[in-house]
Amino acid sequence: MSLRIVPQVNDLLETLDQLEGYRDLEALDIDVESIFHDARDYLVDFRDVRGQEHAKRALEVAASGGHNIILIGPPGSGKTMLARRLPTILPDLTLDEALEATKIHSVAGLFPSESAVVAVRPFRAPHHTISDAGLIGGGGHPRPGEVSVANHGILFLDELPEFKKNVLEVLRQPLEDGFVTIARAAISLTYPARFMLACAMNPCPCGYLGDPNHACNCSPPNIQRYMSRISGPLLDRIDIHLEVPAVDFNDLAGKPSGDASETIRDRVNTARQMQHQRFRNHEQLFCNAHTGSRDVRSFCRIDCKGEELLRMAITKLGLSARAYDRILKVSRTIADLESDVDIQAKHIGEAIQYRSLDRNLWM
Repeated sequence: MSLRIVPQVNDLLETLDQLEGYRDLEALDIDVESIFHDARDYLVDFRDVRGQEHAKRALEVAASGGHNIILIGPPGSGKTMLARRLPTILPDLTLDEALEATKIHSVAGLFPSESAVVAVRPFRAPHHTISDAGLIGGGGHPRPGEVSVANHGILFLDELPEFKKNVLEVLRQPLEDGFVTIARAAISLTYPARFMLACAMNPCPCGYLGDPNHACNCSPPNIQRYMSRISGPLLDRIDIHLEVPAVDFNDLAGKPSGDASETIRDRVNTARQMQHQRFRNHEQLFCNAHTGSRDVRSFCRIDCKGEELLRMAITKLGLSARAYDRILKVSRTIADLESDVDIQAKHIGEAIQYRSLDRNLWM
């Protein structure tokens, strides 16, 4: 893929010469594909992670469908390490996405001078002391916030319960709409905010609830208060709840295992291509995570076995009603990863495993 552009003029005189026809500037052909390929030279890789095969699989599913994900586990289990490798398996940027990301980074004053375009999906990881204006955007002269800078990429919130509750609540609107509007007395600006949310948290204040190697010293009321810092409406917008246990010594001492990021990214790209074909007649749908309730009924149909399994999950395992659509969306993505046209019971069974917070395991 190449892009033809007119080269930049050096001064106003050259501009006038060009406009008046005295100078003919030759157009340049830019090899966009090579720029994107060179930019994907990541310093980290999924092969760096020892063990945690279940977590790697869940992150692959999340990247394939654009699903928001939360990682729950004790300190040192590798939650942050896994999340920081998530960009290495995201699908390749399209040219339109790269240009839009470039505009946002330029307006925010974050565009590096040595680059011509944002060629990889953004990864933003603000500290938990960030304000709501810093996250959403604002100021006397409104500028994009972290949610817009992460557009077409990932917004990673580590230690999620440590963020102020009012800061977390302002995430609900951009997660739902894919944009934010900043209104001031003299101006109103709308910035895109179509990002994938990745979060990490401990299961309790001390971090060791459910850890077989460490005793948890938190009382049930303290655990309840800790978990209640994350509201139900915010959790309702997170498709995958992933338990990340402590790494076994044999995994730590062993050789790296699992596929490299490039191999996983190839599978993710294949799954996204299936979704692009599926949603070709729907302008606002780009991946499975963007589907609404009506779209889920159209694109996530299941057979009798799958329906029975889902009914058991909702009734017998105590899953919440809000988990129903989430499970179907994730099941659709798992089927896409296996190039299956129909959602099968095995796909639903795997998706059910990714709803641990609905099962109230940490309460």
